[in-house]
Amino acid sequence: MTGNICLTVFFDDPFWVGVFERTENGGLSVCRTVFGAEPKDYEVYEFITRNFYKLRFSRAVEADTGKKADNPKRRQRSAKKQLENSGIGTKAQQALKKQQEENKIQRRQLSREQREEEAKRRFAIKQEKRREKHKGH
Repeated sequence: MTGNICLTVFFDDPFWVGVFERTENGGLSVCRTVFGAEPKDYEVYEFITRNFYKLRFSRAVEADTGKKADNPKRRQRSAKKQLENSGIGTKAQQALKKQQEENKIQRRQLSREQREEEAKRRFAIKQEKRREKHKGH
């Protein structure tokens, strides 16, 4: 099992955001984290060492893993291109969107259950009051 992890930190008004992209077995999964103020290098390193295993990555989406370039000039060009490129790739955005949709579905289900429990509780209180009224003095 070979994998590759890439962290991209960029300014997404009004906060600094970090996007972790993990490629494993031909799949891409991502995780987005908000840093707030512009993080220093040591703060990013500390965040990674403390919180990496707590990160919740999205489900993997199909991703084309490019072949490694053997030519050193080509590798240098691709590194320069990656440094100039700000933001995240489209596959990562799709994976983030998918994760957001899943979280929204879970949140809706949880709130629906809480609403139903609250309605049951209120109904039980109302029934108890009704029984108390009919008991007499």
